[in-house]
Amino acid sequence: MPKLDDARRAEALEALAGWTHEAGPDAIAKSFRFADFSEAFAFMTRVALEAEKADHHPEWTNVWNRVDIRLTTHSAGGLTDKDMALARKIEAIGGGN
Repeated sequence: MPKLDDARRAEALEALAGWTHEAGPDAIAKSFRFADFSEAFAFMTRVALEAEKADHHPEWTNVWNRVDIRLTTHSAGGLTDKDMALARKIEAIGGGN
């Protein structure tokens, strides 16, 4: 799968509120906050199921009510359409966080 060029990445990011580009690893990232650990963990569980279906897995961390997610396609050496598709699914699950 080819990496996204700058124009395609910018276009895709316009539709993903709160996601930012990280140039060093050529990734996109977002931090999600929830009411408590249980809600954060439930979110991670739903994302994990979608990631497994897509065979594309996020880099993430969780501390209490916060989940930080970074997406990149390691095999392509940067961002691809797979990352943008998973980010859209995460947004749908996150419900505006």
